[in-house]
Amino acid sequence: MQTSDSEFDVETLHPLELLEQVISARDWTFERRGDDELAVEVPGRWCDYGVFFALAPELETLHISCALDMRVPENRRVAVSELLAVANEKLWIGHFALWAEEGLPMFRYSLLLGPELSLSAERLESLIDVAISECERFYPAFQYVIWGGKSAAEAVEAAMLDTVGEA
Repeated sequence: MQTSDSEFDVETLHPLELLEQVISARDWTFERRGDDELAVEVPGRWCDYGVFFALAPELETLHISCALDMRVPENRRVAVSELLAVANEKLWIGHFALWAEEGLPMFRYSLLLGPELSLSAERLESLIDVAISECERFYPAFQYVIWGGKSAAEAVEAAMLDTVGEA
């Protein structure tokens, strides 16, 4: 569901309060984990994604991370690191990383907001959409590397073919 800034008083809203309204408009459940943190579970085609937002006012930045619902076994972490490098070459915005402590692959991006911490509903929606669409696009590649034993190049090629085949 697309929202517009006219639906919200963006001039007076804290960025995460605006985010709450955008998420609520999509009927997603979220949890505020402090003044500057928010977590939401987003249903996707391949899995439910754990999306986390953190506002860093001192950096004038909003950070988003979108975790794929899969754990990378220790014996596949080198192969997944190679996949991260190949996948990141194909991204215009953001990057994939491995949360080493949890073994979770995730998409990450930080958006500079400026001194006013200004943000629009449309920018928030775009930010969420990019994170989810990149996770959806590369999810099969992670599966191919982790469980299929494919190389990073083979996995990305196969995932891109699958995506093209469904258009």
